[in-house]
Amino acid sequence: MNKLETKQTFEQALGDLEKIVTEVEQGKIGLEESIEKYEQGMKLIKYCRAILEQAERRIETISKDAQAK
Repeated sequence: MNKLETKQTFEQALGDLEKIVTEVEQGKIGLEESIEKYEQGMKLIKYCRAILEQAERRIETISKDAQAK
């Protein structure tokens, strides 16, 4: 099962993304695997952005509620 399907935390996803970047930058993997890693990385970026957007909306709601009081 794909890690993204298991709803990993933001920190776990970011750690996986950093690992992918390191592997690709080291150049020790072939072209096909690099492409697969790139695809995984893009999915992780999308996942992390979604988590950050959700957190931002939550913070905005909390701030608005605090100002209304």
